[in-house]
Amino acid sequence: QLQLVDSGGGLVQAGGSLRLSCTATGRSYANYGMGWFRQAPGKEREFVAHIASGGRTTTYADSVKGRFTISRDDAKKTVSLQLNNLRPEDTADYYCAARTGSNLWSRRDYSYWGQGTQVTVSS
Repeated sequence: QLQLVDSGGGLVQAGGSLRLSCTATGRSYANYGMGWFRQAPGKEREFVAHIASGGRTTTYADSVKGRFTISRDDAKKTVSLQLNNLRPEDTADYYCAARTGSNLWSRRDYSYWGQGTQVTVSS
């Protein structure tokens, strides 16, 4: 069993930055690929980024590539998402999740979720 707690959201102006964190408790955290998803009001939850177990491989949605960076610190059991050059369309609730299936792009292949942290970007 894995528990995830998201933090770091807030209100920022367009062009600004935020750093989201996800802290895990439970055994075998390091064995999981970890992802970040986001959900805007009235929209489906969408993939943002993923980092593989071991941290050597990262994957990003095209909409955030070059602006967001995912990282992990297995000693601290944390995964972070650095958000730079934020845009109003990045406004959403952001969730970290632990992947238990094979498709890193699909939210259905993630079994453990944080509670979410809200990011609001003003224009």
